[in-house]
Amino acid sequence: MSARGFGLTALAWIGLLTAGVAAILPAHARTHGIHRRFLRHRHLASHPRVRSREALVYDATLSRVLYAKRPAGITPIASITKLMTTLVVAEARQPLEQRLHVTRADWTPYSHLPIGIWLTRAQLFHLALMSSENRAARTLCRSYPGGLAACVRAMNAKARALGMRHTRFVGPTGLSRGNVSTADDLAKLVLAASRNPVIRRYSTSAGYTIRAGRWRLPYYPTDPLVRDRWWHIVIQKTGFTDPAGQCLVLDTYIDHHDVIMVLMHSWGKYTRTADARRIRQWLQARFARGSWPTVASRL
Repeated sequence: MSARGFGLTALAWIGLLTAGVAAILPAHARTHGIHRRFLRHRHLASHPRVRSREALVYDATLSRVLYAKRPAGITPIASITKLMTTLVVAEARQPLEQRLHVTRADWTPYSHLPIGIWLTRAQLFHLALMSSENRAARTLCRSYPGGLAACVRAMNAKARALGMRHTRFVGPTGLSRGNVSTADDLAKLVLAASRNPVIRRYSTSAGYTIRAGRWRLPYYPTDPLVRDRWWHIVIQKTGFTDPAGQCLVLDTYIDHHDVIMVLMHSWGKYTRTADARRIRQWLQARFARGSWPTVASRL
């Protein structure tokens, strides 16, 4: 073979080899990318990436704690307090249609309820649970048998009866940083509150307008999840103060499992609901695979 022919043959072989490598490399790159995505998906499925400082996920159907993040950390609980306020008032079995007067004794900041208005106890439940209305909660507690002090004592007694050992209440609204609890304790409160029909009805309302005389006051839920048709929420309650941060507790059904979520000390307006959605996606993936970690067998 001439030198020219040998050179042409060598160039042909080099071209074939280059084309082969070019064909192989994209396939390898694609395979490597899929592998990386698989590893990333597997990592995400191993935990829900909760950003709230304290959190607990409890499967009431299986009596298992599925996820916990600083569950014993004692922290202010803001308006999550109103779950206990409404629970003890509801258990007193006072007439729901009894009209109550919102007086100057019920004044609290961060409230739109006019002083002087008359509302039924049912309406006050509705506003306290759905919209976290502070004066509604205080009026309910003040109208408890024995008055405000008796109501707060009943709240602390109920906490002890539920085994909430690290919980303390000093008022009915949650504005005081003296109202403290843990994620563990609050899961017990959510379980107890979810059995009460008054709390189930009003905490998941999608909106309500007060009509009393010249007043027309529209109220909306503080938790956007109650308006999301993809969620089946039994009860929920939000809260916010500077010491407590953004808080959310709820009882919801996910793939036929009764799941309690407690999210405390979230920062940013949407973090708590984003955490709830991440937990829901994480649980759906776990339930579909039939496997999940158990942090504890009970609360």
